[in-house]
Amino acid sequence: MKPLRKKAKKQVAIRLDEDTIEYFKGLAEDKGVPYQSLINLYLRDCAQSHKDLTMKWQ
Repeated sequence: MKPLRKKAKKQVAIRLDEDTIEYFKGLAEDKGVPYQSLINLYLRDCAQSHKDLTMKWQ
């Protein structure tokens, strides 16, 4: 059996609203994981489930 290998990560620059970052930082602290890892997990879940975004412009 082959050992599990982590998926390769690619560094990117992304601009996020401060309140969005603070939300994920707080959630990450509660979960005990780095906030960037939590954002990656959330985005991966969205991609794997083919989640469609409902956009509401205000």
